[in-house]
Amino acid sequence: MHLGKVMVIFGTRPEAIKMAPVIKELKKVEDIQTVITVTAQHRDMLDQVLSLFKIVPDYDLNLMQKQQDLYSITTGVLNGLRDILMKEKPDLVLVHGDTTTTFVAALASFYERIPVGHVEAGLRTRNKYSPFPEEMNRTLTGRLAELHFAPTDTARENLLMESVAAFKIWVTGNTVIDALLDTVHPDYQFPADFPAIDFSRRLLLVTTHRRENWGSPMRDIYNALIELAEQFKDVEVIFPVHRNPIVKDMAMEMLGGRERFHLIDPLDYEPFANLMRKSYLILTDSGGLQEEAPSLGKPVLVLRDTTERPEAVKAGTVKLVGTNHQAIIKEAKLLLSNQAEYDKMAMAINPYGDGKAAQRIVKVITEFLYVRIGSSN
Repeated sequence: MHLGKVMVIFGTRPEAIKMAPVIKELKKVEDIQTVITVTAQHRDMLDQVLSLFKIVPDYDLNLMQKQQDLYSITTGVLNGLRDILMKEKPDLVLVHGDTTTTFVAALASFYERIPVGHVEAGLRTRNKYSPFPEEMNRTLTGRLAELHFAPTDTARENLLMESVAAFKIWVTGNTVIDALLDTVHPDYQFPADFPAIDFSRRLLLVTTHRRENWGSPMRDIYNALIELAEQFKDVEVIFPVHRNPIVKDMAMEMLGGRERFHLIDPLDYEPFANLMRKSYLILTDSGGLQEEAPSLGKPVLVLRDTTERPEAVKAGTVKLVGTNHQAIIKEAKLLLSNQAEYDKMAMAINPYGDGKAAQRIVKVITEFLYVRIGSSN
């Protein structure tokens, strides 16, 4: 029995990582035709994940431009998907998370009256400008979606508060855990050109890129890193620097050339995931790392004033410290000097699942398509 056609649409590296396990599971179902469309909202960072997980897109909009803005991404995705959706006529479109690709793909599918499944649904900060534009991207996608795959009970409750029908929500865990557990290996060998890091030291892994942190907040973060490295001589800082010139220029100005600081290009997912396993502490304004690092027993200090992942804070796997210079130093020093406090975070149970989220999602999709076929006969 042919159950139908599912089109998976994504455009960035994090989306590709989190959709890879779902695509893998979908392709195991012979009765479902899986069509993969990438917008390439981020080009080079996307391609290495496609290669790692052996994903070959059926359609590639190749949208990324120099100095692109939200207007060009939005219109590019909307116009680019129109003919593809009209040609393929999928029975379900699957999107992930909170990027502009996610929202606009859901909108384009709505225009074609195609139901949308939203993976990683229900994350909220309740502040539409933080994170920007992600909070509104995910909220608007939630209004357009038919199937909501919530990673946690908290995400489910958020959707219920927005009047999403309970029978349209499934708590699945987060697919990033599926991808992570499939990628991290104890015997992993870093590439030959990897920086000469002394792994006998305690490694602080840092990432920053959020728009709301550009400017003085980012300067405060980097000043805190400098002070921490001066106070703790057994620490090395490794910082895969985002390619955005606003981030890169400030990082190089403030941190470049400093002893025990390694400023490197963004890493492919496989070495980055295995680097997380080797790290002692992670400081980040990223969303995904708040989910991944706790699965490896690594405490996370979140360099943001809000988080759409409050269950991680509640579970004790992450701490929300913001961008204040002294607050960062205080919390990092506590973890670097108090083993009991470190262990409390490192050993907390990760609320984001057991690595079987993709299996649960594809089971729901299969049942959804079966009902649609039955109702159309």
